[in-house]
Amino acid sequence: MQQLTRDEALAILKKYNKEPFHIQHALTVEAVMKWFAKELGYGDEEEYWGNIGLLHDIDFELYPDEHCLKAPELLRQEGVGEEIIHSVVSHGYAITVGCGATIDVVPEHEMEKVLYAVDELTGLIWAAALMRPSKSTKDMELKSLKKKYKSKGFAAGCSREVIERGANMLGWDLDKLLSMTLQAMADSENIINQQIS
Repeated sequence: MQQLTRDEALAILKKYNKEPFHIQHALTVEAVMKWFAKELGYGDEEEYWGNIGLLHDIDFELYPDEHCLKAPELLRQEGVGEEIIHSVVSHGYAITVGCGATIDVVPEHEMEKVLYAVDELTGLIWAAALMRPSKSTKDMELKSLKKKYKSKGFAAGCSREVIERGANMLGWDLDKLLSMTLQAMADSENIINQQIS
């Protein structure tokens, strides 16, 4: 497994992403990925899982219509190995991007399936949290999240189809994915907020 330090991954992220929203999303997915690494018995790979989370949308800000297509080029320029590139690109699996191409890199490792499942879901959970008086995930209950999830108009940009396909890849029911990701975000919220402010 090719190693990339967290500082290196963060520097690469910030080279291609300047929007606070995109940085926050990357930091959120990093924290959630690290939580899942520990939870699923991959604690020794925690930083690696986190780095994939940091880098997964590396090309989205500059090349939204070529998302997951430009990522390999940008990451190779930074000397990032093919294993990481595969993981980054696989989170776009079966999604047709703006230029009309459909991403065909399949998530294989459990880490890639987790990334696929939680990427869109973290956005939906964050949007739900912002509507709460506390603006926090810490006091959000699963039933409240499920209500938002089922409302088609809520966070419409967060694909339920991708989230459900991710749960299926992992062999989990939707409730398990929703509750674990909500727990991951609640447990990580302080760390994420410290890095943003």
